[in-house]
Amino acid sequence: QVQLVESGGGLVQAGGSLRLSCAASGRTFGNYGMGWFRQAPGKEREFVAAIGWSSGNTDYSNSVKGRFTISRDNAKNTVYLQMNSLKPEDTALYYCTRDAGAVAFRYWGQGTQVTVSS
Repeated sequence: QVQLVESGGGLVQAGGSLRLSCAASGRTFGNYGMGWFRQAPGKEREFVAAIGWSSGNTDYSNSVKGRFTISRDNAKNTVYLQMNSLKPEDTALYYCTRDAGAVAFRYWGQGTQVTVSS
């Protein structure tokens, strides 16, 4: 069973930074793509960022491009989301995901809350 545990969320003022972490179980972490999604109250869950197994390929939503950076440390089974220049509209529950074979975003964590005050 794959387990994903997010951490690093919290309350920050607009313009501030946070770094989210997601620790994954399993010995083959480096074989899979990872991603981050978020869901704000009353809104649909939306894609934030993704990273391929080799870290060479990354993708971002237009709303976070240039402000957020996804990275991974395969030795630590951990994926990160560095969030800079945070805005109140970034307030959401942030979820970590892991691919499984041809299925993107197959596994999900429980989420970590990010709140940005204006």
